[in-house]
Formats: sequence, C-alpha cells, structure tokens
Amino acid sequence: MAQRKIIHVDCDCFYAAVEMRDDPSLGDVPLAVGGEGGRGVVTTCNYKARAYGVRSAMPGGEARRLCPGLVTVPTDMARYRAVSKQVMAILRDLTDLVEPLSLDEAFLDVSDVSDHKGSATLMAQYLRQRVKDEVGITISAGVAPNKFLAKIASDWKKPDGLFVIRPQDVDGFVQGLKVEKLFGVGQVTAGKLHGLGVTTCGDLQNIAAEVLLEKFGKQGYRLREMAFGRDDRDVVVSRIAKSVSVERTFSQDLPDKRACESVMASLVADLNLRLNRKAARKPIHKLFIKIRYSDFSTHTLERVREQIREPGLEDYQPLLDELVTDTGRPVRLLGLGVRFRNDESPVMQLRLFD
Repeated sequence: MAQRKIIHVDCDCFYAAVEMRDDPSLGDVPLAVGGEGGRGVVTTCNYKARAYGVRSAMPGGEARRLCPGLVTVPTDMARYRAVSKQVMAILRDLTDLVEPLSLDEAFLDVSDVSDHKGSATLMAQYLRQRVKDEVGITISAGVAPNKFLAKIASDWKKPDGLFVIRPQDVDGFVQGLKVEKLFGVGQVTAGKLHGLGVTTCGDLQNIAAEVLLEKFGKQGYRLREMAFGRDDRDVVVSRIAKSVSVERTFSQDLPDKRACESVMASLVADLNLRLNRKAARKPIHKLFIKIRYSDFSTHTLERVREQIREPGLEDYQPLLDELVTDTGRPVRLLGLGVRFRNDESPVMQLRLFD
C-alpha cells in the first residue's frame, strides 16, 4: 500500500481570531469569547488570556479572577460559520478528501495530489498562506502518515505553526511522546498508565498487549497501536463536491479587462487539471466567473452550460464580457469554475398530499 500523506489543520483560537480580525483593538488585550455575566462560560480565548491560565469551558467569573483585565465579547456563531465556510472552501480547492471535525479543524488526505510537487509539506504551507491572505486568520498544520500523528503535529508548534512527521521519523517521535498526548487519554487513564510505570509511548510499547487489554478493555488495543504511531483510519468525506474552481489573487492589480483576458487561458488550463484529478467526472451544469476589483468589491456571474465536457477559453469569454462592463477597472482577483449537476436530487416535483 502506498504511503499516505495526511494534513490536519486547526485554526488558532478560532472565535477569538475572528473577533480580533474584525476589531484590531482586541488584539492587544486578553480576550475571551463568551463568559459574560454571572453564569457565562468562556468558549474561546486568545493567547494573551491563556497566559493568565484562562481556558475554554471555564466559568467567566473564574476567568476574570485569574485575569482582572479580561475583555469579553459575546459569541457570534453566524459570523464564525461564514469564516469556517471560507476556510473549508480553500481546503477543498486542494482536494475533495476533506473531513471537517468542527468549524475550525479538518483532516485532508493529500496522498494523490500532484500539485506543489506532490509534497504535503508544501501543500500545508500553501494552505496556511492562503488562509492568512484571504481570510485574515492563522491556522496551524500537522503533516504525517496518518490522522493520529497529523493531529498531534498540528498542535506541536501552535499558534501559526507547521510541524511535519515524516514516515522515517515516526519511531523516534513516538518514543518520547507523553501518554497524555494520546487521543482519549484523560486524567483517569493517564493515572492508571502512570501506575504501570508508563509516562511515554516508549514505555507503553514495552507493556504486553494482554496486560493492556485486561486493564483497559478495547481501549487497550488502541493505546498500543497509538504507542507505535499506527492509525489506519481513513479521512471520511461526508460532503459531495458540488463545484470545482480556481482563482488567482494578483500581487499587483491587473490594470484592465484586456489584462484579465491575457491570464484567462492559464486559469482555464488550471481548472481542467483540477477537473481531471477528480476520479469520476460528473456532468457540468453551470460555468461561473468571479472578479474582485481593487476596491475589494466582488462580483460573480454563472450561466447554465450543460453540453460542455471540458470547458475552454471560448466558453468563459462570453461570461467575462457580460460581467465586466467597466473595461478600465483594475482587478485584484480572477476566478473560474464549474458547478456539477446534482443527480441525487429528485427531477419530478413531489406532491404534497396523496
């Protein structure tokens, strides 16, 4: 079996990061999202607050006692969901094999991705840079041969970090790894392991499988597998890809429509490369085009085009002509994409009553 390449990405103090992005004055103070009033609980806090011992799930009163200068803001889930959607869209631009674990973290299986020289490390760097540039928050990433190690790696250099565990590094890495870092090991399990003289995965490797099964039941097997850095779980995709797109943000604005036309061919080529990577090519339903001007206003246009198998420059030119009415306006970003027909949706209208 070919060596798997898994990336785990985790947004740094996500809710707080969104608040600090939208109100930069909050970046200079210890900040908690949630935890206002007598009974409120902190949902997330920034790293300045963490330095005082403030943690998520802590009652607001306790957080303020630890950090008298704590600033609290109410949670705004609709805004966090919108930002999460942006981040996930960037991840899915790289591969369809994305498994979100929550609004702010996800696994990606990039084993078969050929972009970025096929290097998962370069892919992780690319994703981190895109999220920083386009969303305005930082993410930490871990790269490893499996999900368990990738998740540990993403936490290794937080915040705004990247840590890579190569296949040849796994044995050395797990030897010194504290058992508290293992998934599912809380205070009680850690206490039992310490009672066996086990503080690291290296120690855990020396405990007989029968002893672990007797002490911990089914969890004993999982503990042993993790101690050796083994994890054969797949990245589970629950979402069917509805579209594929490519976009480019220019370091210097394109001066006018003619300049946009000059880069369209390479965007179409990138789009078809990405379409060809999809294992089963689905029928195209629509083509769309997206433009962000130098003043950051963004405009999109989509048109039904069901006869197209492999979109070409000539298919997108009419959309560009229709969308760009002011031909001399500088352009910051240009994107192209396709939406697939949803064959799962019912074609006939269902009757309300029988």
